[in-house]
Amino acid sequence: MSQIPKSCSIYLLIVLWQLITITPTLAAPPFINAQSYDDKYYQAHEIKQLYAEDSDVDLLILGDWGRNGHYSQRSVAKWMDIASHYLDAEMVVTTGDNFYDNGVASIHDPIWNTSFEQIYQGPNLFIDWYPTLGNHDYRGNWQAQIDYSQVSRRWELPAQYYEKLITLDDGTQAHLLFIDTSPLNPDYQGETKYQETQKQDADAQLTWLHQTLSNSKADWRIVFGHHPLYSSGKRYGATDGIKSVLEPVLEKYSVHAYFAGHEHDLQHNQVAGKTVEHFISGAGSKLRPTGKVDFTRFSSSSAGFAALSIGTDALVVQFIGDNGNVVYRYNIEREAK
Repeated sequence: MSQIPKSCSIYLLIVLWQLITITPTLAAPPFINAQSYDDKYYQAHEIKQLYAEDSDVDLLILGDWGRNGHYSQRSVAKWMDIASHYLDAEMVVTTGDNFYDNGVASIHDPIWNTSFEQIYQGPNLFIDWYPTLGNHDYRGNWQAQIDYSQVSRRWELPAQYYEKLITLDDGTQAHLLFIDTSPLNPDYQGETKYQETQKQDADAQLTWLHQTLSNSKADWRIVFGHHPLYSSGKRYGATDGIKSVLEPVLEKYSVHAYFAGHEHDLQHNQVAGKTVEHFISGAGSKLRPTGKVDFTRFSSSSAGFAALSIGTDALVVQFIGDNGNVVYRYNIEREAK
């Protein structure tokens, strides 16, 4: 057996040393200075005309967002953190389509980091997140989004549909209901890519929704879901299926506001003869054109999110763009008892 010459051995050792010490440095991503979230930073990023009342409970509402930081996702995340700072927000609610295009594969899917953990890094977004599921979430492992609640301290999805009761310091109560609209949507019957939605017990959810709203004694009743009942965007005139299922329930129990996503824009719709206020917050990343029709009070194809302030006498809804401006505000006044 021939031996390797000594000179070759020395050369190989040099090459090996270079591979060990130099290559990792070349492969490592460039160092990026971390953002300093100090008082100067927030003073330099003031949201002008933002309504903020210390006695209110504030939450942010984000929809149609998880795209690995692409499109407007990062800029929306930036201003969500800033809004949360000024509002002292207590939670973030999502209106579904949390991860594109096909949900998550498991609790170990890298998209949890690339679309959630590494994007919403601002210190004021480390609060409780209360998600709802969208149709794109059903194209993946929807159960993994529930299971991730055991992994992440801030991700709070206990079931496909659930409720939360909020009590203000003066005793005013707000009943929040988070529903799973995809199994309720008759438009998905027979669609192969959404066949998982039809395996769910829609009747059980509707029974729960009726009973929960019927028994509610709260001053405010607010429902969050994915599919809008009214839209002036891409799906104008194509929401009759889910509307036929949900609107009779929401109207029967005098729900004050219904927040949805699905449309990639910001909307507020008021329908003549109806009592429920309809809002769409689906502008968390990629946008679509929208318009105005007879029931449109506001619509904008601009990236952003909603802020909801729950007070004793009013609900205040604000749409905040990814340019740091309040683009729309609306008050829902509490009826005198």
